[in-house]
Amino acid sequence: MTVAGFDEEITVIPRWRRIGGHMLQSRAACVGATILLILFVLALFAPWIAPYDPFKIDPIHRLAAPSAAHWIGTDEVGRDLASRIIYGTRYFLLICLVTAAISSSIGTLLGLLAGAGSPLVDGVIMRFIDILLAFPYILMVLVVVAVAGPSLWTGMVAVGIAGIPGYARLVRSTVLTVRQEDYVTVARALGASRREILFGTILPNVLSPLIVYLAFATPLSALIASALSFVGLGAQPPAPEWGAMLVNSRTYLFSAWWAVAAPGLALCISIFGMNILGNGLRDVLDPRNA
Repeated sequence: MTVAGFDEEITVIPRWRRIGGHMLQSRAACVGATILLILFVLALFAPWIAPYDPFKIDPIHRLAAPSAAHWIGTDEVGRDLASRIIYGTRYFLLICLVTAAISSSIGTLLGLLAGAGSPLVDGVIMRFIDILLAFPYILMVLVVVAVAGPSLWTGMVAVGIAGIPGYARLVRSTVLTVRQEDYVTVARALGASRREILFGTILPNVLSPLIVYLAFATPLSALIASALSFVGLGAQPPAPEWGAMLVNSRTYLFSAWWAVAAPGLALCISIFGMNILGNGLRDVLDPRNA
């Protein structure tokens, strides 16, 4: 783009390219994105990468130590741990996606309506959020699971519902600031409808802090869902979910440490990768760190 009266040409770089450039300059974001990419590759190509059937029982090689035949060893019934860890990435990513989708979609909608709506709407929605916040996080999850019955999907829905208040409060506070900006006033003066202002003008300017919060809240949701599996209220055997694998192998901590270390390290590395990706996103998207 050339500005009249100036000989030099000014190039306007699209916002997504600027964000991508900053992400590449952030070591934390690059490491976190790499770990997340590896998880997606393992999940997508698990049938071709896994050396064995993750459900095949082999009592003869029960609790076998790591070897050339079994890279990470076998579990208490002879199943190959490497194959189960690889297939477990599918459960981990599914938990992250489902819980994040439930929490962020419902929480964002409630936050938008509360922040941009009338005082009556704001009061009703926030009192509902206050009721949800009155229950401890883990207690609310346990109540939902107890009512619906233990299963992987029940656990994901329970964790997703428990995460709604955090998103709602964040979006509402951001909307209360954004709605006072000049560009919102201009859009209103130009005759834009309430719906167009809410979803076309306000929502795009709420996405940056929302994405940062999402990057930090999603690993916590995955950890809580794995904890539910650990206590028998989430994924049920023989599913190769890392939390369920931990509960099945915990009694062999000293006699067959690899059966505990494999799912534990997989969960630790995955959550670590998502956390440092969140750090990178915060540095790039949060204007307070600019």
